[in-house]
Amino acid sequence: MKTLHYKDYPKEPIVVENLSPTFMKQAKFVPIALENDRLTIAIANPDDSYTIDALEFAYGFPVQVVKGKEEDILENIERLFGTGTQSIETIIEEAGRSIFEISPDGDADADHLRDLASEAPIIRLVNRLVVNAMESRASDIHFEPFEREFKVRYRIDGVLHDIESPPPRLQAAIISRVKIMAKLDIAERRLPQDGRIKLKIGDKELDFRVSTIPTIFGESVVMRILDRETLILDLEKLGFPAELYDQYIELISQPYGMILVTGPTGSGKTSTLYTTLAKINSSEKKIITLEDPVEYQLRGVNQIHVNPKIGMTFANGLRSIVRQDPDIILVGEIRDKETAEISIQSALTGHLLFSTLHTNDAPGAISRLLDMKVESFLLSSTLLGVLAQRLVRVICPDCKTEMKPDDRLIRSMGLREEELAATVFYGGKGCETCRNTGYLGRTAIFEYLPIDDDVRREINARSSTEQIKDVALHKGMVSLRRDGWRKVQHGITTISEVLRVTLDK
Repeated sequence: MKTLHYKDYPKEPIVVENLSPTFMKQAKFVPIALENDRLTIAIANPDDSYTIDALEFAYGFPVQVVKGKEEDILENIERLFGTGTQSIETIIEEAGRSIFEISPDGDADADHLRDLASEAPIIRLVNRLVVNAMESRASDIHFEPFEREFKVRYRIDGVLHDIESPPPRLQAAIISRVKIMAKLDIAERRLPQDGRIKLKIGDKELDFRVSTIPTIFGESVVMRILDRETLILDLEKLGFPAELYDQYIELISQPYGMILVTGPTGSGKTSTLYTTLAKINSSEKKIITLEDPVEYQLRGVNQIHVNPKIGMTFANGLRSIVRQDPDIILVGEIRDKETAEISIQSALTGHLLFSTLHTNDAPGAISRLLDMKVESFLLSSTLLGVLAQRLVRVICPDCKTEMKPDDRLIRSMGLREEELAATVFYGGKGCETCRNTGYLGRTAIFEYLPIDDDVRREINARSSTEQIKDVALHKGMVSLRRDGWRKVQHGITTISEVLRVTLDK
């Protein structure tokens, strides 16, 4: 039985005499049509004969059923019959009647902002935006003020999507509400602020990392959703090809040395490192991490939150934790020469150290450290391997179909004729499951550079990124784009996705 799409629910309530909204909520159904003495309902469980029989007995006419999503049914009950949790559209309309505009750069005092943010419609609106984001599998919520509009966008599978945006006059109240939830100073609108929110939504506990920054049209706010249930602590499920998985397991089993994971923000480095620590964690090993911030709590791991405001930097923290007798150390990011040097010293003195760098590829990590004035002989003797990664969207399984990509995209990949002839291309047409994007979820593509004698010679010679890359490719290194192409061949993702996240090199 096909599931009713949200847009096909009625715009106005279908009034059936003495039919209680409470009963609708309990039985999870909503009337969607009443024509020719036939009642049509959307119901979460089409096999619920008790509810269907009760309606037919009470009203004396046949009841036709269509399947609906439980959350859609409950939201339409609220929208149409005005109980409990309302839809975003209804809440925005209600808030618009009770909240008056405040200029983003005006001098509204903190008490007035607090009063606005405490209005019931604003609280309901922010709560509904958060719940919808969670149900949409969003990783971030963006509140963005512009000259003539106030945008709200969700980042889903790494790509931003516009949603129903509140009118600009609600901007100050909504942003103040988020800042109150994050325990930030609502009177301070000239400086960036960072905070955290912990919420229980249903039976799930979620953490939100909140960042505010002033723009010319008001404060821009981003809420990062940290849902532990979405953290995959299984290396095999991250997208490692079989041969790379074996190499990586051997790499992280070394007793000491330095291992780097590279990529831009949002490329999944933290997930890979957390999953790695979970893989090698045992009661015989002491693991300490230095993070900015601690995103997820790992059982059996000592995690430290870096706080530069009080002098707790990566470098200072690393000096201290070495005296805590750890076996394995994770440094959230190597940002400067001091942290790089202490990390290398830690790896030299018998610790297995993991860290990240923001570079475009694996060989680029070596050049970045050399640019930080790290001694080449120390780097060559401590670095064990570099893993570069990106995240690509996975084709939605519900609407996956054969789909030949544009010739221009194929040319951009630089593929051989025989490779093209042997490949069946797939794509997603777009459906309700994937919100008409054609993609559902993400997987990683990798580029692994093992540090062998040939690469060490290049490090000691302070060779360029291109020279190191040529040596690595000659020895069989699979580039990011090449690993992406493998996943295209296996029908996991599309050429456009691989081109979106990789450089033409």
